[in-house]
This record gives sequence, C-alpha cells and structure tokens, in this order.
Amino acid sequence: QVQLVESGGGLVQAGGSLKLSCKVTGSITSPKPLSWYRQVPGKHRELVVRIASDGETNYADFVRGRFTASRDRTKGTNTVNLQMDSLQPEDTGLYYCNLVHGSQDYWGQGTQVTVSS
Repeated sequence: QVQLVESGGGLVQAGGSLKLSCKVTGSITSPKPLSWYRQVPGKHRELVVRIASDGETNYADFVRGRFTASRDRTKGTNTVNLQMDSLQPEDTGLYYCNLVHGSQDYWGQGTQVTVSS
C-alpha cells in the first residue's frame, strides 16, 4: 500500500512564505520522480513542479523563481519539499503530491494554502 502524505499548508499574507512536505510510505523503496500539483479556485489541477529521482526540477512558468523544490533524503527515500516564497493571493489553492509508478497514479490528500492580500 503506497501513501502520500502532504503537510505544511496554512494561511500567510501576500509576500510571505510556506514550506510544504510530501512523504511517500509503503512498498516503493527506490527513488521515484514526484510532482507537486495545485488546484486553485475556478481552474483545473495544474502542475507546479516535477522533481526527478536525481533531484532535477522542472517548474511551471508561474512559479519559476519563487518556488524551490527539493528531495529530502534525511526523511525518506521519497520525501520532497516545496519552499514557496513571494506568495500571492493567486497561489491560493489545494496543493497535491503525485507519484506515478508503472500504471499506478498515486495522490496525497492535499494541503491547503491560503494567501491573503
């Protein structure tokens, strides 16, 4: 059984920062690519960043330069962080961690990020 657990969301003022974390537990023990997605009000779920198994990152244009994703091997083979700086109200939404392993598509429950103006 594979589970993804996100944490670290909350309420912050515009210009502030939050750090999200996603930990994968279960039967997957080797490093896998992980992604962060978000669903903001009125829009479809969108990719924020993809983190390769070697830590290489690929960001969406709307977060490049403000968000930094990284793997945290001290907390598990498949644990990733998302440092979000210069947050804006339009970043408000539910942030999800995603892992695709073979034909299986795993999602966390999401963590809410709310940015007040």
